[in-house]
Amino acid sequence: MTVQCKPIPALYTVYVLRSTVRHASLYIGSTPNPPRRLKQHNGLVPGGAARTSRSSLRPWEMVALVSGFPSMVAALKFEWALTNPHLSVHIPSASRLTVATQTKANGRPQRPPRSLASVVANLHLLLRVPSFARWPLRVHFFRRDVFAAWEKWCAAASERLRPSLAVVTDFEGGSEGLAGAVVGGEEGRERGEGAPCWGIHALPLDYEPIKDYVAKGQEIFEFERQGACVVCREEMASGDGLQALCTNQGCDGVGHLSCWSRHFLKGAEADSILPVQGQCPKCGGEMEWGNMMKELTLRTRGQKEVEKLLKRKRRRATKKTANA
Repeated sequence: MTVQCKPIPALYTVYVLRSTVRHASLYIGSTPNPPRRLKQHNGLVPGGAARTSRSSLRPWEMVALVSGFPSMVAALKFEWALTNPHLSVHIPSASRLTVATQTKANGRPQRPPRSLASVVANLHLLLRVPSFARWPLRVHFFRRDVFAAWEKWCAAASERLRPSLAVVTDFEGGSEGLAGAVVGGEEGRERGEGAPCWGIHALPLDYEPIKDYVAKGQEIFEFERQGACVVCREEMASGDGLQALCTNQGCDGVGHLSCWSRHFLKGAEADSILPVQGQCPKCGGEMEWGNMMKELTLRTRGQKEVEKLLKRKRRRATKKTANA
């Protein structure tokens, strides 16, 4: 069997959906394109899910989501755990907040009723467990009451989330969002021209936010300008293992992937095995591990995506003719 290697996706999210008609009705799903998925749930385009197809509960709204997953499979694992916190093996039995009290006809535990408070509590829990705390995830809230429930739980929880976990708010009409702006161009066509640029509509659906970074990497590695590793100071040659590049504008610092990892993990918690963020030894700027890995996997696995992003045409061999 051939294993198909792909670059880290530009965006993959696990989202929380709420009925605008009945706020007690919630749904959890995953998608690389939240605006399109919301249209599917609301019956505006084909797709959706049977559980959200009842017209009496439409329209639905996305009130929160988690982004930063390294793959689709990673997002699906998180989605299943958040949907089934009473069964998930990622949650230690002693830490489980949701416990099944009834069984189905087949004898399996029945999922307890879901509420906004329980979803927020289990989201907080999953972001702390070892399986997911190692990932460079980001939490987004798009409704004030949902964020208020999150803050209430965070204040009451005995355990805290890692300090580097980003929590982003973007409310309609608030200073956090860009209410009134619209998305145009290629992204506008994907979301629908005139789509409001706040909440899920402001999320980047492609690699455009790191376009300049990707272009810098292409220029450095195509012309073999790696130089010495910024961490261990050893000279690096083309193809000398995996090499990653500083994310900061104007810095061309390159290092061995293993060296970057050790450098970022200095001072981290003892059980940390995956870096989240750190400083570049060359320019001193802050860097996010997730963006470094996106560029690295695009460069090594995503030639088609790079060509599309940088609007490069593939080189084709030209046929020589006998006519001079």
